[in-house]
Amino acid sequence: MQQMNHIKGFVLSLFDAEFIPTGLKTAVFVGSLLFLINHGPAFMRGEMNQERWISVALTYTMPYLVNVYGQYSYRRRMSHSSSVTKF
Repeated sequence: MQQMNHIKGFVLSLFDAEFIPTGLKTAVFVGSLLFLINHGPAFMRGEMNQERWISVALTYTMPYLVNVYGQYSYRRRMSHSSSVTKF
């Protein structure tokens, strides 16, 4: 049950206004670097096909997901540690 709540919380955090700006900046920066490394030569030669464009979409999506997950995990950890009673 707790893991399901964690997954649900993460999915909701993908649309959290606090997380979106940093997630998008990371996705654009890291995604662009990965695009150039992985697809730059094919793009310059005009060899982009549907399969490559799908890969490009994932190239930008994954850094967003990882960044938001990091932000969500940090917030969750801080929330949990502040709710623990210290003696």
